[in-house]
Amino acid sequence: MNSYILNLSCSDRPGIVRDVSTFLLEQDGNIEEASQFNDTSTGLFFMRVQFVSPNDLATIQLKLSQFSTSHHLTSTLHDTSYQMKAVLFVSKEGHCLNDLLFRWKSGLLKIDIRAIISNHMDFYQLAASYNIPFHHFSVNASNKLEVEKKQFEIIKNEQAELVVLARYMQILSNDFCQQLEGKAINIHHSFLPSFKGAKPYYQAHDRGVKLIGATAHYVTADLDEGPIIEQDVARVDHSKNVEDLTAQGRDTESQVLARAVKWHSEHRILINGHKTIIFK
Repeated sequence: MNSYILNLSCSDRPGIVRDVSTFLLEQDGNIEEASQFNDTSTGLFFMRVQFVSPNDLATIQLKLSQFSTSHHLTSTLHDTSYQMKAVLFVSKEGHCLNDLLFRWKSGLLKIDIRAIISNHMDFYQLAASYNIPFHHFSVNASNKLEVEKKQFEIIKNEQAELVVLARYMQILSNDFCQQLEGKAINIHHSFLPSFKGAKPYYQAHDRGVKLIGATAHYVTADLDEGPIIEQDVARVDHSKNVEDLTAQGRDTESQVLARAVKWHSEHRILINGHKTIIFK
C-alpha cells in the first residue's frame, strides 16, 4: 500500500467531505487521518487527508485533477515517503542552521538538504561535516541582484521545493521573494517591529522586557510580514543579562523554525490569504 497526503481548499458548501470520501473510496483508498476547517469569515473550506491506496501516484493524480475540476477545488497530492528537497540560507549566526542539520540527520525532519548558501564563510566546515555543498557569495549593494540570480540557479538546479532562511541577514529583492512565494520560510525574533536594527537583545534588555520569543513565517516582498506559521515565547525577568536573553532567544528561534519546517515538509500548512491553516 502507498501512503499519500491530499490537501484541498474550495468555497464551503454541503457535501464536500462526502464527495472527497467517495473519491478516495473509488481509488481503493483508506483514510488514516483527516482534518478540516471552515473559515466563516471568508467562506472557504480547507481539508487535509492522509490515506493509503494500492494505486500509484500518477494514477490517483490524474483522477484527482478531473475530480478537482468538476468540484471546483484547489488540491495537491503528495507521497508521504518523499523527502522534500531543501536549500538553507545562513549568515553569521548558526544556531538555527545547526539545529536543522541535527534534526535532519537524526531523521526528525522529512527533508533532503541539497545545499547551504551563505554570504559568509563561517559555516563551510559545518556543511562539510554533513557532506552538504556550501556556496559562498559575498553580497553588497552593487552585486545583490547578480548574486540572487546565482542563488536562484542553485535552488533551481537542486530542484528545491523549500528554502529556509536560517538567520540569513540579507533583505531579498521583491522579484526573488515572488519567485519563492509559498516555498520560503524565515525566522526572526518577536521583538520586531519594536526593536529593529542591530543588537535587538541589547535593546530589549535596556527596556526591561518580560517576554522574548520568535516568529516563523513565509517570505513575501513585505519585509517580515508574510503569513505566520509558528510563534513561541519565553518569560524572562530582571535577573537576566543580555547574554541570557540572547541564549534564550536563540533556543526559541531554533525550536520555532524547526516546527515550521516540519509542518511544511509534512504538508500540514495551507495558506489562507495572509494567514495559515495548520493541521497538526
